[in-house]
Amino acid sequence: MLPCLALVASASLWAAPAAIELQDDRGVSVQLAQPPQRIISLLPSLTESICAMGGCARLVGVDRYSTWPTSVQALPHLGGLDDANIEGIVALRPDVVLLAKSARATPRLEQLGLKVVALEPRSYADVQRVLGKIGVVLQVPEAQGAARIWRQIDAEVSAAAQSLPARVRNARVYYEVNRAPYAASESSFIGETLSRLGARNVVPASLGPFPKLNPEYVVRANPDLIMIGDRNFEGLAQRPGWERIRAVREDRVCRFSAAESDVMVRPGPRMGEAARLMARCLQERAP
Repeated sequence: MLPCLALVASASLWAAPAAIELQDDRGVSVQLAQPPQRIISLLPSLTESICAMGGCARLVGVDRYSTWPTSVQALPHLGGLDDANIEGIVALRPDVVLLAKSARATPRLEQLGLKVVALEPRSYADVQRVLGKIGVVLQVPEAQGAARIWRQIDAEVSAAAQSLPARVRNARVYYEVNRAPYAASESSFIGETLSRLGARNVVPASLGPFPKLNPEYVVRANPDLIMIGDRNFEGLAQRPGWERIRAVREDRVCRFSAAESDVMVRPGPRMGEAARLMARCLQERAP
């Protein structure tokens, strides 16, 4: 009997890893035979979340905008949402590719037989859900992965809010994501952070998370404070009619560096840091 028991014990030690099944943001059920060891991430927020859960060593390629943590900058960069390098992705033989639901590459990658998981966080609820999905892909227990990261984000946002004086409450803020202009509304993760800091977003949730606005809309909204990245700042005061906006007239514009903007527009583990940057802006520039 003892030799048989030994064989059973040995077989259990060498049992194949359990298969993984999850539903991505397209509603597509994705099956993986085992935890992936070669991962490509084509969205910066997903890259950052993978690394925050200890999965950086499994990344073999990222999109051109993934810059944090610094170790990912040495990986092959494989394009973006609209121009992913399909040949480069295939050549890296990934077990799975994580990308945005809006990425154009998905159908082609699936036609070529690659496993694709589409995830696109836009709100706080989305971030929690996506962190959970990434934890499933990496096979990281909830308590050590998604739940731990979300508790840290929540605590850091709360601390940023508590650091602000009462005078900045209800400041009317316009946050520009891109100079088209695209704005962050109340329903976006950026807008939700502003709300937790006590600010009032001049772009309502009814317009969608990141609506493209008529520039005249911002003139009519007349925000007290504008938050904008350095990439989009040039020429802001020369936009037609914008000289009438209170924030422009009174120089109440927070201009964030490229690195700071990256932190603020990525819905992932650095959202607490983004809240601190917004809080600093409110403290220094709000009326």
